[in-house]
Amino acid sequence: MNTFSILTVCSGNICRSPLAEQLLRVGLAAWPEVELASAGTIGLTGQGMPPQAADLSRHFGGDPSNHVAQVLTEEHLATADLVFAMSREHRRAIVELVPRAIRYTFTIREFARLISELTDDDLEEAAALPLDDVVGRFSTLVGLAASQRGAVAPPVSADDDDVIDPYRRSDEVYVESAQQLVPAVNAVVALFRSAATVGQV
Repeated sequence: MNTFSILTVCSGNICRSPLAEQLLRVGLAAWPEVELASAGTIGLTGQGMPPQAADLSRHFGGDPSNHVAQVLTEEHLATADLVFAMSREHRRAIVELVPRAIRYTFTIREFARLISELTDDDLEEAAALPLDDVVGRFSTLVGLAASQRGAVAPPVSADDDDVIDPYRRSDEVYVESAQQLVPAVNAVVALFRSAATVGQV
Protein backbone atom coordinates (compact mmCIF):
# COMPACT_ATOMS: atom_id res chain seq x y z
CA MET A 1 0.00 0.00 0.00
CA ASN A 2 1.24 3.47 -0.84
CA THR A 3 1.62 5.60 2.26
CA PHE A 4 1.67 9.25 3.22
CA SER A 5 4.11 9.87 6.04
CA ILE A 6 3.70 12.69 8.60
CA LEU A 7 6.47 13.45 11.08
CA THR A 8 6.04 15.74 14.10
CA VAL A 9 9.13 17.31 15.68
CA CYS A 10 9.91 19.12 18.92
CA SER A 11 12.96 19.25 21.21
CA GLY A 12 12.89 16.26 23.55
CA ASN A 13 10.15 14.26 21.79
CA ILE A 14 8.31 13.76 25.07
CA CYS A 15 5.69 16.56 25.22
CA ARG A 16 4.63 18.47 22.13
CA SER A 17 5.54 16.25 19.17
CA PRO A 18 4.17 12.99 20.64
CA LEU A 19 0.97 14.78 21.62
CA ALA A 20 0.65 16.09 18.07
CA GLU A 21 1.42 12.65 16.64
CA GLN A 22 -1.15 10.91 18.83
CA LEU A 23 -3.91 13.44 18.17
CA LEU A 24 -3.26 13.34 14.42
CA ARG A 25 -3.38 9.55 14.63
CA VAL A 26 -6.87 9.79 16.15
CA GLY A 27 -8.07 12.40 13.65
CA LEU A 28 -6.70 10.61 10.59
CA ALA A 29 -7.56 7.05 11.69
CA ALA A 30 -10.00 6.65 8.79
CA TRP A 31 -7.07 6.58 6.38
CA PRO A 32 -4.68 3.68 7.04
CA GLU A 33 -2.48 5.06 4.27
CA VAL A 34 -1.28 7.76 6.69
CA GLU A 35 1.79 6.85 8.72
CA LEU A 36 2.69 8.95 11.75
CA ALA A 37 5.89 9.31 13.75
CA SER A 38 7.59 11.86 15.95
CA ALA A 39 11.15 12.77 16.91
CA GLY A 40 13.10 15.41 18.79
CA THR A 41 15.97 17.66 17.76
CA ILE A 42 17.60 16.78 21.10
CA GLY A 43 15.43 13.73 21.67
CA LEU A 44 15.48 12.35 25.21
CA THR A 45 16.03 8.87 23.81
CA GLY A 46 14.05 6.10 25.43
CA GLN A 47 11.88 8.30 27.65
CA GLY A 48 8.11 8.27 27.78
CA MET A 49 5.84 11.26 28.08
CA PRO A 50 5.63 13.20 31.37
CA PRO A 51 2.38 12.52 33.27
CA GLN A 52 0.93 15.92 32.37
CA ALA A 53 1.51 15.41 28.62
CA ALA A 54 0.23 11.82 28.75
CA ASP A 55 -2.91 12.95 30.60
CA LEU A 56 -3.56 15.60 27.95
CA SER A 57 -3.17 13.02 25.20
CA ARG A 58 -5.70 10.73 26.86
CA HIS A 59 -8.05 13.67 27.46
CA PHE A 60 -8.14 14.34 23.71
CA GLY A 61 -8.48 10.67 22.80
CA GLY A 62 -4.83 9.82 22.22
CA ASP A 63 -2.84 6.85 23.46
CA PRO A 64 0.50 7.79 25.06
CA SER A 65 1.24 4.35 26.48
CA ASN A 66 3.70 3.15 23.84
CA HIS A 67 5.59 6.37 23.21
CA VAL A 68 9.39 6.17 23.34
CA ALA A 69 11.36 9.31 22.54
CA GLN A 70 13.89 9.28 19.71
CA VAL A 71 16.35 11.71 18.17
CA LEU A 72 15.54 13.26 14.79
CA THR A 73 17.70 11.89 11.95
CA GLU A 74 18.21 12.70 8.30
CA GLU A 75 16.43 9.44 7.46
CA HIS A 76 13.29 10.57 9.27
CA LEU A 77 13.19 13.68 7.11
CA ALA A 78 14.10 11.90 3.89
CA THR A 79 11.16 9.51 4.21
CA ALA A 80 8.56 12.04 5.41
CA ASP A 81 5.99 13.59 3.07
CA LEU A 82 5.01 16.31 5.54
CA VAL A 83 6.84 17.52 8.64
CA PHE A 84 5.17 19.47 11.42
CA ALA A 85 7.62 21.31 13.64
CA MET A 86 6.31 22.55 16.96
CA SER A 87 8.22 25.85 16.72
CA ARG A 88 10.23 27.98 14.31
CA GLU A 89 13.36 26.84 16.15
CA HIS A 90 12.59 23.22 15.26
CA ARG A 91 11.76 24.14 11.68
CA ARG A 92 15.15 25.82 11.40
CA ALA A 93 16.93 22.75 12.83
CA ILE A 94 15.09 20.47 10.38
CA VAL A 95 16.09 22.55 7.37
CA GLU A 96 19.71 22.74 8.56
CA LEU A 97 19.74 18.94 8.75
CA VAL A 98 18.06 18.38 5.36
CA PRO A 99 17.84 21.65 3.37
CA ARG A 100 15.35 20.33 0.80
CA ALA A 101 12.92 19.58 3.65
CA ILE A 102 11.97 23.28 3.59
CA ARG A 103 9.50 22.36 0.83
CA TYR A 104 7.44 20.13 3.11
CA THR A 105 8.19 21.45 6.61
CA PHE A 106 5.93 23.85 8.49
CA THR A 107 5.30 24.62 12.11
CA ILE A 108 1.91 23.06 12.75
CA ARG A 109 0.39 26.41 13.71
CA GLU A 110 1.89 28.00 10.58
CA PHE A 111 0.30 25.26 8.46
CA ALA A 112 -3.07 25.84 10.12
CA ARG A 113 -2.77 29.58 9.47
CA LEU A 114 -1.81 29.07 5.82
CA ILE A 115 -4.77 26.78 5.10
CA SER A 116 -7.37 28.65 7.15
CA GLU A 117 -8.99 30.39 4.17
CA LEU A 118 -8.89 27.49 1.72
CA THR A 119 -12.17 26.24 0.28
CA ASP A 120 -13.09 23.13 -1.70
CA ASP A 121 -12.51 25.18 -4.85
CA ASP A 122 -8.85 25.47 -3.86
CA LEU A 123 -8.62 21.68 -3.71
CA GLU A 124 -9.08 21.23 -7.46
CA GLU A 125 -5.78 19.37 -7.79
CA ALA A 126 -6.94 16.82 -5.22
CA ALA A 127 -10.43 16.68 -6.73
CA ALA A 128 -8.96 15.76 -10.11
CA LEU A 129 -7.54 12.53 -8.67
CA PRO A 130 -9.50 9.30 -8.17
CA LEU A 131 -11.19 9.02 -4.79
CA ASP A 132 -9.17 5.93 -3.98
CA ASP A 133 -5.87 7.78 -4.56
CA VAL A 134 -5.78 9.04 -1.00
CA VAL A 135 -2.00 9.38 -0.96
CA GLY A 136 -2.06 11.44 -4.13
CA ARG A 137 -4.83 13.64 -2.77
CA PHE A 138 -2.98 14.22 0.49
CA SER A 139 0.27 14.91 -1.34
CA THR A 140 -1.35 17.86 -3.14
CA LEU A 141 -1.92 19.55 0.21
CA VAL A 142 1.79 20.03 0.88
CA GLY A 143 2.31 22.11 -2.23
CA LEU A 144 -0.98 23.91 -1.70
CA ALA A 145 0.00 25.01 1.80
CA ALA A 146 3.48 26.02 0.62
CA SER A 147 1.91 28.13 -2.12
CA GLN A 148 0.12 30.16 0.55
CA ARG A 149 3.41 31.36 2.02
CA GLY A 150 3.62 35.02 1.17
CA ALA A 151 0.00 35.05 0.02
CA VAL A 152 -1.46 34.83 3.52
CA ALA A 153 -0.88 37.63 6.03
CA PRO A 154 1.81 36.86 8.60
CA PRO A 155 0.80 36.28 12.21
CA VAL A 156 0.37 39.30 14.47
CA SER A 157 3.31 38.00 16.50
CA ALA A 158 5.87 35.56 15.09
CA ASP A 159 5.43 33.55 18.30
CA ASP A 160 1.90 32.73 17.12
CA ASP A 161 3.40 30.12 14.79
CA ASP A 162 4.95 28.29 17.77
CA VAL A 163 3.55 25.87 20.35
CA ILE A 164 4.92 26.79 23.78
CA ASP A 165 7.25 24.26 25.44
CA PRO A 166 5.71 23.02 28.70
CA TYR A 167 8.57 20.72 29.76
CA ARG A 168 9.35 21.06 33.48
CA ARG A 169 6.84 23.87 33.80
CA SER A 170 3.49 24.18 35.57
CA ASP A 171 0.33 22.26 34.77
CA GLU A 172 -1.08 25.55 33.48
CA VAL A 173 1.65 25.78 30.85
CA TYR A 174 0.90 22.23 29.72
CA VAL A 175 -2.74 23.26 29.26
CA GLU A 176 -1.70 26.43 27.41
CA SER A 177 0.52 24.37 25.12
CA ALA A 178 -2.35 22.01 24.32
CA GLN A 179 -4.67 24.95 23.71
CA GLN A 180 -2.24 26.14 21.03
CA LEU A 181 -1.69 22.70 19.52
CA VAL A 182 -5.17 21.17 19.43
CA PRO A 183 -6.83 23.76 17.13
CA ALA A 184 -3.94 23.37 14.68
CA VAL A 185 -4.33 19.58 14.72
CA ASN A 186 -8.06 19.98 14.15
CA ALA A 187 -7.42 22.28 11.18
CA VAL A 188 -5.02 19.74 9.65
CA VAL A 189 -7.52 16.91 10.11
CA ALA A 190 -10.33 18.96 8.58
CA LEU A 191 -8.22 19.76 5.52
CA PHE A 192 -7.22 16.12 5.02
CA ARG A 193 -10.85 15.09 5.32
CA SER A 194 -11.80 17.65 2.66
CA ALA A 195 -9.00 16.50 0.37
CA ALA A 196 -10.09 12.87 0.74
CA THR A 197 -13.71 13.59 -0.17
CA VAL A 198 -13.71 16.63 -2.47
CA GLY A 199 -15.36 15.88 -5.79
CA GLN A 200 -17.29 12.96 -4.32
CA VAL A 201 -20.73 12.69 -5.85
